[in-house]
Amino acid sequence: MKWTYFVAAGMLSIATLSTQAQAKKVTSSPITFGIRAGVSLQNINGRDGNDNKLENKLVPRFQGGVNVELPLADEFYIQPGLLFAGKGTEVKGSETNINISYLEIPVNFLYKPVVGTGKLLLGFGPYVGFGIGGTIKPVNGSSSDVKFENTISVAQALTGTYFRKTDVGANLLFGYELSNLFSVQLNAQLGLAKINPDIEGLNNNNTMYKNTGFGLSVGYRF
Repeated sequence: MKWTYFVAAGMLSIATLSTQAQAKKVTSSPITFGIRAGVSLQNINGRDGNDNKLENKLVPRFQGGVNVELPLADEFYIQPGLLFAGKGTEVKGSETNINISYLEIPVNFLYKPVVGTGKLLLGFGPYVGFGIGGTIKPVNGSSSDVKFENTISVAQALTGTYFRKTDVGANLLFGYELSNLFSVQLNAQLGLAKINPDIEGLNNNNTMYKNTGFGLSVGYRF
């Protein structure tokens, strides 16, 4: 799977940064904790069962949580976190709104050079998300709950809306941290694992759904 190559690349980056840390004097930067919240525009991209490209609409979703920043070397950090992440889409044509909630664990690698009175933020890294709930709401109808399964029967596919429990992908971020430790950050996410379940008996099913999104957030470090 494609996302395994990204995880491998992330592990290689850790090894590279660790080697650099041995060769360079690690700064006296303390371990810091942070909070972050913002709004992202989310979509579900991919292909349907007929191998046609999905043409869904962007929807606004809230994201927020906490993180810890660990210094690796001069101006380099690793930043694991725990976020509540809303994702989903609006299905073009039916105008059905899909809202999926995840608990997400990102592990970002940051480069924070001093620029002006603050620090530039440049980062990337993998994330893994775990579905905790969601709703499907037609434009003219009552909402129903999202269910999480990795494999479903044809009968289940016809009577409910199912997604895989786990989402895996990549983060990119760019921002600026002020001298007062407030920051503004642009975020982009690319889902690398399909989130739709397999359907029993359909071996040639081409359906492939993946989360994507980008947004703006603000944060503060303690």
